Amino acid sequence: MAKFSKGDHVSWNSEAGRVSGTISKVHEQDFEFKGRTHHASKDDPQYEIDSDKTDHVAAHKESALTRID
Repeated sequence: MAKFSKGDHVSWNSEAGRVSGTISKVHEQDFEFKGRTHHASKDDPQYEIDSDKTDHVAAHKESALTRID
């Protein structure tokens, strides 16, 4: 079961430091993202996140994310 859901505000570490955004999609099966296959399942979902400050979209596993309230 996914720990986060669409619309949740989260943050994660990137090369540029801490970044935040809003989850736009929850993937519970393998999916293509920026030309690469990302592996996901119901037990290990991945999330697409729209950055708060840029038009960048990121994909991350649950373990990389922290909820922002």
